[in-house]
Amino acid sequence: MSARIRVAAAAASIALLSMTLAAPAAHAAAGVVVTNGDGASTADPDYATEMTVSGSGFQSITKGFGGVYVLFGWVDDAAGGSWKPSNGGVVGADFRYVPDSESQDNQGFQRFVSFPGSETEGAAHAVMADDGSWTVTMVVPGATFESRDREGSNSSVDCRRVTCGIITIGAHGVKNANNETFTPITFAAPGATGDAAQPDAAAPAIGALRVGLATPVVDAGTSIAFTGQGFTPGEQVVATLDNGLVSVGPLAAGAQGEVAGVLPVPRDVRDGTHVVILTGAASGGVAEAEVVIEVPAALVSTTTGDETPMWVFVVLATSIVLAFALVIVSVVLSIRRTARRRKAARAARPAHTLGAGTAAGPDAETVVLPVTAGTRS
Repeated sequence: MSARIRVAAAAASIALLSMTLAAPAAHAAAGVVVTNGDGASTADPDYATEMTVSGSGFQSITKGFGGVYVLFGWVDDAAGGSWKPSNGGVVGADFRYVPDSESQDNQGFQRFVSFPGSETEGAAHAVMADDGSWTVTMVVPGATFESRDREGSNSSVDCRRVTCGIITIGAHGVKNANNETFTPITFAAPGATGDAAQPDAAAPAIGALRVGLATPVVDAGTSIAFTGQGFTPGEQVVATLDNGLVSVGPLAAGAQGEVAGVLPVPRDVRDGTHVVILTGAASGGVAEAEVVIEVPAALVSTTTGDETPMWVFVVLATSIVLAFALVIVSVVLSIRRTARRRKAARAARPAHTLGAGTAAGPDAETVVLPVTAGTRS
């Protein structure tokens, strides 16, 4: 009897194992871990903080189109998930993020992780592994930032009033619920401890103006991410590059006198050191910070190639003068040929022609005609 029980148990075990192997593996839930240079998941509320963002359990589609966008921003319903694009969430209404270019040398507010073997892999900041893992570095600009919606309207987000963090969504317009996540980030001044971190003792109070830049060096044709502190709460602040080369604003200062935004950098800007200037409309306060703008060699050659060489204008002007001279010479020669033809025609006519209506001259010879019969004289 015991032998039959052992055989039945063995058969049941084999059947259970077969069912386990035959069943498809469940897709692991996607997750994200965010850490700063000290290994904590906090960011500086006043200055830009570089963070390491690592994902795991994402759906990896070999040679699939697109991948995952990794963004820093705010979502309206972090717990319920109604912000997700797969659930009908719309940027500007259900979630917002810091704008950035999609180039590989952007400001670090936005990253693109491509699927392995994807045709867009060359433009990605990282490539997702087959197991759905990836790692990128990002820049968190501070506790406040300016965001744009689909219509291009700007609005301020204060992460001390709402929950902000790292957002992942499908890239290039592809909606994939498996890869949509939100991971909150807390803000605390360096050296602060506890969940309700207090401002650092050395942090300036409202009225001490300053400008913070996400990076001190940028490339021409990209943008400069900045933050400002110390303005009067609610006042309008305008940011300019080199006293008007480009500008953005007015930006409304937050409750702590802070502003944040992005200045576009022209492609044809001068290589070297420039100045970012923030000016408060009500207080008249001015804060400045230097930034180095580098012009890539490829951009220089492209800009040079677009300019028309001077010799082209010289050749064009010479051609116009020659054409005008040829027209004048042609007209003069035509007039002279016409005059010669008229003169030759007059010379070819007989000196005197007798006929009706023509009188003989004084030296003309008199001709006597004979009188014939039947003709009266």
